[in-house]
Amino acid sequence: MQTGMKAVLFDWDGTLIDTTEHVYLANVEVMRAFGLPALTRERYGEHFSANWRLMYKAFGVPEHLIEGAADVWHAAYHGHAAELLPGAFAALTRLVDAGIPIGVVTAGDRKVVSVQLQRTGVVDLLGAVVYGDDAPEQKPHPAPLRRGLAALGHSGSTADSAYLGDTLDDMRMARAVGSRAVGIHSPFFHPDRFYEADAHEHAASVAAWVDQLLDGHPIATPKR
Repeated sequence: MQTGMKAVLFDWDGTLIDTTEHVYLANVEVMRAFGLPALTRERYGEHFSANWRLMYKAFGVPEHLIEGAADVWHAAYHGHAAELLPGAFAALTRLVDAGIPIGVVTAGDRKVVSVQLQRTGVVDLLGAVVYGDDAPEQKPHPAPLRRGLAALGHSGSTADSAYLGDTLDDMRMARAVGSRAVGIHSPFFHPDRFYEADAHEHAASVAAWVDQLLDGHPIATPKR
């Protein structure tokens, strides 16, 4: 089917792989290790950002402890063996079979995500991978997504590309680049919040969105 879509890129954690709870629990441990108030799910959903320095500042981590928070987080993270979310691999395969180049733009570190990409077989489907520690700019800065689009040979017009992610910063990055901003539902906030970041649309999962895209069905949109 002709979709008009020439490139689709994805966030990794919580969008393609089932690590959302692992990421949250590691952040809970950061707060506990520093003797700070417990990190509730509501507070986490309100302040989560791919820019972990800004996120920890919002959580109340003192400035002099923020750099060390990354070491605590990595020690507490247990999502290395996580599985892909249901239907994700088949959805990526459908896009590739339809001739649409795909890539991953993640805030995750190369040493963690590269192993997961290899283990799940997703790396064999990708034309581009941008890791969080590849450059100093972090989501919602547009540079990571621009880098991913360029690696797919799509650095010109961005209106016929899409970026799928489960956070508001994912939507802000996509909008800043000019790509279609697609929110993937998160357990930490209501999907209507994607509208705060001006998402074009949202869907329950990557699999649901890809089916809708390739089968020509309507896609859920945020409230206006």
